[in-house]
Amino acid sequence: MTVRDFMLNGHRSCHGGYIFTLADSTFAFACNSRNAPTVASGCTIDFLAPAFEGDVLNANAREVSLSGRTGVYDVEVTNQSGQCVAIFRGRSYRLRGQVIETLAGTNTIS
Repeated sequence: MTVRDFMLNGHRSCHGGYIFTLADSTFAFACNSRNAPTVASGCTIDFLAPAFEGDVLNANAREVSLSGRTGVYDVEVTNQSGQCVAIFRGRSYRLRGQVIETLAGTNTIS
């Protein structure tokens, strides 16, 4: 995510809401990657360094724990220099069904 002018707060750094949205979306992709509909049951974020206009932010998720219907995922948001801007921890809850329905008896996506 490239930090743009409209994303800046009154201090001319990236508003935390945009960083949170990037981390939360990355969390959602990670916890839904097993084709089981999964939602957040809670999350926290720690902002460690500011991001400024023109910075390119990347978010990477790691599954920390998956047991039964619940999971824990850590997301690290870094800038183009590899500096950690924020750490997000999300807790997930798996629902019934599939994100993408598969054909009966196969692993082929319809």
